[in-house]
Amino acid sequence: MTPPPELRALGRWTTRPRIPGSCLGVGVAFLHIHLSHTLPEAGRTPLTWLMFCALALFISVGYARDTRALRTLFALGEGKLPLTSEHLLVAIQEVAAIPGRSFWFVMQGWLGGTLTVALAFPTLAHVPWTEGLRVTVLGLSIGPLSAMLVYLMVVRRARATLARLVELGPSPLEVLAALPPRRMHIRRRLVVFTAIAVLSPSLFILDVAFTRTVTVVDAWAQATTPAERAEVMARAREGEGPPLGLIAGLVTLLILGTAALAGTALSEPLRAITEDATRIARGEVRPPRVIHAEDEVWATSAAFTQMQVQLVQALSQLKRAGIQISSTTEQLVATSTEQGVGADEQAGALNATSATTEELARSAQQIADNAESVSAIAETTFGAAQSGQRGATAFLGAMHRMKEDNEAIADAVVRLNKRVQQIGKVVEFINEIADKSDLLALNAELEGTKAGEVGRGFSLVAAEMRRLAENVIRSTKEIEGLIGEIRDATNGAVMATEAGLKTTELGTLLAAQVDDSLGLILELARQTSHAVRSISLATLQQQTGTDQLAAAMGDILRVTEQNAAATKQMVAANADLSALAADLQHVVQRFHVEPPAGETTGAPGSPPALGGG
Repeated sequence: MTPPPELRALGRWTTRPRIPGSCLGVGVAFLHIHLSHTLPEAGRTPLTWLMFCALALFISVGYARDTRALRTLFALGEGKLPLTSEHLLVAIQEVAAIPGRSFWFVMQGWLGGTLTVALAFPTLAHVPWTEGLRVTVLGLSIGPLSAMLVYLMVVRRARATLARLVELGPSPLEVLAALPPRRMHIRRRLVVFTAIAVLSPSLFILDVAFTRTVTVVDAWAQATTPAERAEVMARAREGEGPPLGLIAGLVTLLILGTAALAGTALSEPLRAITEDATRIARGEVRPPRVIHAEDEVWATSAAFTQMQVQLVQALSQLKRAGIQISSTTEQLVATSTEQGVGADEQAGALNATSATTEELARSAQQIADNAESVSAIAETTFGAAQSGQRGATAFLGAMHRMKEDNEAIADAVVRLNKRVQQIGKVVEFINEIADKSDLLALNAELEGTKAGEVGRGFSLVAAEMRRLAENVIRSTKEIEGLIGEIRDATNGAVMATEAGLKTTELGTLLAAQVDDSLGLILELARQTSHAVRSISLATLQQQTGTDQLAAAMGDILRVTEQNAAATKQMVAANADLSALAADLQHVVQRFHVEPPAGETTGAPGSPPALGGG
């Protein structure tokens, strides 16, 4: 962005009053030297050259000092820095500090120049050292007055420069944040100005009076005759009125001009504040501007600017709020009327809802009682299922033992059948022996009969053996019959045992299925018991919540009835609010807020054309 053309010379224009202010003080000193005739004639020319050399050095050093003190402003004017708010605020801070820096720089220049000239003057002019002391008094009397004059002129130009910089972008609040009114010492400045205004002419008068007195006393002492002494007294009475009056008049004009500048410096911001306050009182609210000042006046100006910013914001908000309140109150009146009708309908609906809620509470109580009964039944079912599972487990164990016993019986019957078969074989063998014994006994009996009396005993033995054999045969026949019965019985036992084994296996499978089913029933009974217990707890909580709901519905019913009454009051209040909104609009319309773009005329305190000095 190209900087404005006048911004390039704005820094030099701001600090330019330091040169004429310092030259004016040097001119007064020059006139005092050449018109008062209080210095030796031979020392006036060297003193004049020393003064102008010191002035030239002061001007050259001041030029470099200004460049360093206003480096941001010069960089903006030369295009080295962009015109951003940050750079402009830094330049504003530099310009705001330049009046105080100029004052102290002029004071230091006068003090250093005066001491340098006072030390060099006696040596170069070959005058007594007391003349150097008089030069010191002369510089100390004119220097503060010249510094105060420079300060007041730079202050006015610095204000104009600040106004120009503010126009380039920074908002008033940013300027106030960059220049906080922290230093408040206007009373000290007035005391210093009064002291300078009083002491400067006093030192002039003291210097002239002391010098003239010493001169008259020396001339009176050198006079030897009454006529010479009378002539000395005549010259003393006549003095050199016109030159001394001219110097006194110049000093007085310088003091009066400084006082006028001081009054102007104080009155300009106060006048601007008064104008803005008067416009605000008339209802003309312009965009806030920064009225630059110093010390307590700057604090007042900053507070007034902040008040303007807040006032513009408040008025804009009040206008928008007034329009919104007006439309809102109309809607509120209509809405409140509808709300009143709705509140009556809501009260009737809440009465029905309250009755339904009470019925729901009674139903919840019955559900809670039934849930407790179901919980007790579930607990009993769970206990029965546990007992059934224990019985099924015992039955399954008994079936396993019975199966084992049947298997043992089957094994024993098989072994018995084998033994019976072995016994049958033994009986058959015995039966064969008995048959053979019977046949042998029959043969023996026949042979004994044939033998007669000799074989009679042998026949008897044979007969007995035959009977015994027959008995054995009959016994074996009975044994065979018993063996057959035993064989049949064992076969039936084997068949019965096999059927028992099959039945036992089937019973074992059924017992296992029953045990599994009872285990499942036990788990389901446990889950049912837990679920019923949870249902019971939930039902109790539901009963509590339903009771609370019934109480809350009662409270809602009471609140609704109160809202119905409050709605009627709201209708009346909204009517009053509508009237207040109309009054607010009427009050706010007294103030005419001008937009920032509408202010095209130059603001007071704007910098003059930079072509002149």
